[in-house]
Amino acid sequence: MWKEHYRVGSDLIDSQHQELFTRVANFIRVVQGDESWEERLSEVQSTLEFMEDYVVIHFADEEELQRQIGYPGLEKHAAIHAAFREEILKFAERVAAEGFDEEKVQEFGARVMTWLIMHVGKEDQKIGAFIRSQGGQP
Repeated sequence: MWKEHYRVGSDLIDSQHQELFTRVANFIRVVQGDESWEERLSEVQSTLEFMEDYVVIHFADEEELQRQIGYPGLEKHAAIHAAFREEILKFAERVAAEGFDEEKVQEFGARVMTWLIMHVGKEDQKIGAFIRSQGGQP
């Protein structure tokens, strides 16, 4: 799922994006797998826990990079991150209360992949353009 044109020009952020794409693609493969739901459930749980933690770390790192380089779109970008982080947390809370429903998990996986592609492919590219306009590597 990762494509080289998703690079923004920060080694840390680019490696985190690659990790996110790898994890989300694996999550989707597991969710759509042929094994019984019970056999796939531990991987689903593990990925959800990873996402809860990793997006917090990644978003903080990305926002810190934006602060360091004086990126003018930081406030808007941080609001987008906050909304998605909230969406992940609400899904995790719903799962904790209601359990893992296969259909809901599939919908969530598709939503996360779509968001990741759109966000990295559009919003994060604005950061990359800014980095290049400032002379390259931050």
